[in-house]
Amino acid sequence: MPEASHPRVGVGVLLTDNLGRVLLTLRKRPPEAGCWSIVGGKVDFLETLEQCAIREAREEVGLEISLRSLLCVTDHCLPGENQHWVSPAYLGQIVSGEAMNCEPGKTREVRWFGLDQLPPNLTMTARKTIRAYTGHRLHTAGSTAR
Repeated sequence: MPEASHPRVGVGVLLTDNLGRVLLTLRKRPPEAGCWSIVGGKVDFLETLEQCAIREAREEVGLEISLRSLLCVTDHCLPGENQHWVSPAYLGQIVSGEAMNCEPGKTREVRWFGLDQLPPNLTMTARKTIRAYTGHRLHTAGSTAR
């Protein structure tokens, strides 16, 4: 594993549908492989945070979106994976398209979840973003509010 020398920037976007569900993607690769995440990815050189969020929604799940607001910023430090990400997360609105897995090499599954039926294996950024969105109420399947 290469030596990490500085934090990287990754942007996330929380997408909801008209039933109040959130769209999550099951990661195949580090960081946090095997965990459910919000849509997002790394910021490219000379790309704004907002441009990155919109691009990632198109590339990952085939959706055209607009951004409504910045929900939170996560300092995502994973020493065991030699990863350090600073991750702003936005609330997005779907403009067009149907959610699908457009990156099967990176993503196992794309699925809508009710806020009361979230999977327990959320990424650090997904957990913090959903808490910011719900006003700190977070329910995972089989648990009480955290």
